[in-house]
Amino acid sequence: MISIELIRSAPELVRDAARRRGDDAPVDRILELDARRRELIAETDALRARRNEVSRQLAQTKRKPPEVLAEMRKVGSDIKTLEADARTNAAELHALMLSVPNIPEPDVPDGRDESENLLIRSVGEKPSFDFEPLPHWELGERLGIIDFRAGVKLSGSRFYVLRGRGAALQRALISWLVAVHVEERGYEELYLPYVVTRETVTGSGQLPKFADTMYHDDEDDLWMVPTAEVPITNMHGGEILPADSLPLNYVAHTPCFRREKAAAGRDTRGMKRVHQFEKVEMYKVVEPDASPTELDRLVADAEDVCVRLGIPHQVKLQCAGDMGFSVVMTYDVELWAPGCGEWLEVSSCSNCADFQARRANVRYRPTEGARPRFVHTLNGSGLGIPRTMIAIMECYQQADGSIAVPDVLRPYTGFDRIT
Repeated sequence: MISIELIRSAPELVRDAARRRGDDAPVDRILELDARRRELIAETDALRARRNEVSRQLAQTKRKPPEVLAEMRKVGSDIKTLEADARTNAAELHALMLSVPNIPEPDVPDGRDESENLLIRSVGEKPSFDFEPLPHWELGERLGIIDFRAGVKLSGSRFYVLRGRGAALQRALISWLVAVHVEERGYEELYLPYVVTRETVTGSGQLPKFADTMYHDDEDDLWMVPTAEVPITNMHGGEILPADSLPLNYVAHTPCFRREKAAAGRDTRGMKRVHQFEKVEMYKVVEPDASPTELDRLVADAEDVCVRLGIPHQVKLQCAGDMGFSVVMTYDVELWAPGCGEWLEVSSCSNCADFQARRANVRYRPTEGARPRFVHTLNGSGLGIPRTMIAIMECYQQADGSIAVPDVLRPYTGFDRIT
């Protein structure tokens, strides 16, 4: 969340930031509740001081005047009323604070949606074919490596089954991506729970805003992870980290579960937009001054694996209307899919500044004895698996209907072609 101090000092900045996102920030009600909260504290403190003063006076005399005792009973009752009001006030204020989106960086362009994102660079040449390239859903079914009917039979729409060398290709891609990030980039690999508590999902910014897009177990109030970002954010919740432990660089492979709400017919064919998918996630916990540089490094790490796969990619800066709730700046990395004829986002690299750290209470101590400060957190896919699989299948398809395996993956697959 953003700080109450910022809302007090710059309410119009917060209102304008929400408007740029096409969102709303209940600034007036927050300021009203905040002012009342301080009044309640002052009134309660004054009554407690009066009660303590009278208690000291009564302790020094044997005579207890009835009118003073009556006053103290009323003081005690008034304190309980004020405390109840304070609890109600705090609950509403906290809920409203959780609903305020983060403040975009000044360099973030205005715009309503992804169509207005800013192209930063394109890398690599699109492949040319002497035949009509097929979309991945046709390739996958012809080769027997993607079974969409089985997915629907087992779980309903927007699920699929990978078979044989399709499943092996996905496993190889995940293993290679994790190996690159761990062995060459110095990320620490994590194995994480796939279901997490309400507190965990709130700390990362998914709740309460995105409850309807997540899968939930009502009996135990546990939430299936939409991304590894959620549990990693809260791993250090409530901690004060030593400065020399930063930066922390984590990578984790998890399945991800999301109720995709795209309009009927939009992005629903094939593996592009599904309810369950795999992802390799990069995550950074850094000092505040370092987060802009670390965002550039995050993007570079995502781009590096795209280049090694030999697939053209481009980088876009998200406009304010397309950015996630918790972030101040996001770059999308997109791979070219010639069968679909479109660029597919395989990584969104985001700087959340101290937004998540405030919610999860993750701080660090700059120097010994110094006052703790909130860390900055960053996250980015390294990469999202289904769309990367789509780009591999469609870019590496051959005239005979087979798919060549990218060179970097062959040591992990054990085969060089899917026929």
